[in-house]
Amino acid sequence: MDSFLAGLDLVLQADVLITIAISALFGLFVGMIPGLSSTMAVALLVPVTFAMSPVAALATIITCSAMSIFAGDVPGAFLRMPGTPSSAAYTNDMNDLVKAGRVGDALGMSAIASVFGGIIGTICLILGAPLLADFALNFSSYEYFWLALLGLSCATLVAGDDALKGGISLMLGLFLAVVGLDFVTGVQRFTFGSINLQGGIGFIAVMIGAFALAELLRRAANYSDRQHEVRIDVSGRPLPDMKTLWQNKTPIVRGGVVGTLIGVLPGAGADIAAWVAYAISKRFSKTPEKFGYGSTEGVAGASSANNAALSGSYVPTLVFGIPGDSITAIVVGVLILKGIQPGPLVFTQSGDLVNALYIIFILANLLLIPFGILAIYMGRFAISLRDEILYPTIMLLCIFGAYAVSNNVFELWIVLVTGLLVWVMNENNYPTAPLILGLVLGQIVEQNFMSSIIKANGNLVAFIDRPVAATLGTLTLIVWLFPMIGAVRRRWRAAPTSS
Repeated sequence: MDSFLAGLDLVLQADVLITIAISALFGLFVGMIPGLSSTMAVALLVPVTFAMSPVAALATIITCSAMSIFAGDVPGAFLRMPGTPSSAAYTNDMNDLVKAGRVGDALGMSAIASVFGGIIGTICLILGAPLLADFALNFSSYEYFWLALLGLSCATLVAGDDALKGGISLMLGLFLAVVGLDFVTGVQRFTFGSINLQGGIGFIAVMIGAFALAELLRRAANYSDRQHEVRIDVSGRPLPDMKTLWQNKTPIVRGGVVGTLIGVLPGAGADIAAWVAYAISKRFSKTPEKFGYGSTEGVAGASSANNAALSGSYVPTLVFGIPGDSITAIVVGVLILKGIQPGPLVFTQSGDLVNALYIIFILANLLLIPFGILAIYMGRFAISLRDEILYPTIMLLCIFGAYAVSNNVFELWIVLVTGLLVWVMNENNYPTAPLILGLVLGQIVEQNFMSSIIKANGNLVAFIDRPVAATLGTLTLIVWLFPMIGAVRRRWRAAPTSS
């Protein structure tokens, strides 16, 4: 209790509270710009933290990352252009809800689910940090291979009604994932002699092209029809009613647990957590046909998971000094600069700092409600602008976001090519989600497979020789076989029974 009170005293300082408010506004601004991820928002604030106390520096990073992940939902909801990669999983659902005049069920649900997911992750962080970190450290390349392959298999759940078109979209994503230098041999693959392609195809550039530019092209192609279109009614309440919230309690809690467990695994992060939670929510939903067309369950589960993953990623960071994702990698650097070495001793030597971190997590998540409502009103203002002002501005922000990732003009060509490709795909009813999922997880699957096969000296039995690996492999096999089993059962039931 003394340690908790000492941590509370550290947080309730004027400089810390002011820092939390400013970093929340900054996170909102960066998150709403398509292509600028929460990692970039945090990286931009690192130089500012040099002059701060350790608690103020941690408050800056935690608040900014939580706020920017939610803010990415705002352009996704109003314009079908996700601001951050973790928002891409449920962008179509949010946009369809807004078009139906249900802003509260889209962004309001996302804000509240993010709060609950973040608090679930924080509770797990407080109560089970050493236990969860031990579990995470037992993961080798075999477990990571199966985990990534399981996530990749979930593409069948987000592919839509046409499995063939979903499969083709997934193959395109996997093709983009293998462009560049081979992970083991260093051989160039599909680079066509271009130095710019040797490092692979950047995910941020593809995401901007696939969602933002493709949407702009779609709107431009239908501009003559849209001139007579009635503006979307976005004047409804900013939060969902209690009945809708209660109906989505299970996806919110499930997303929080799934997000925390995935966040604990080093390198997984909020992006994968959102996709996996969305696929799981669709699998267990009573109305899976609504997913991708305005499902509040999909929004609740995925937005809860991506915020819970933030809390979960601090488990290996604090307990063993191993960054859980790119944001906590920055946190480790900041703590070391402040003279604090992350690891088991931090709980005994800096107990007040650890408790202050817990309090900051809870405070940052609770702030999502008022700042989320502010973001909704900002989005309403943006969508009320004339198309001649709004869309060129979005285009400029997309160009800025893509270029800012690597300061390389070649990224803009990737945005252009991807945007044209996805626009053609969308016009022919090919889903975008499997393409993005293939690009995100394809590299992880390949790298961990190659590392594992080299360690096992070609022995495939090693992939199921460990209990966790065998469990994940079984789950992956079930996901693969489930559509076939379902088809056989439907055919058997439809067959006429003989007397």
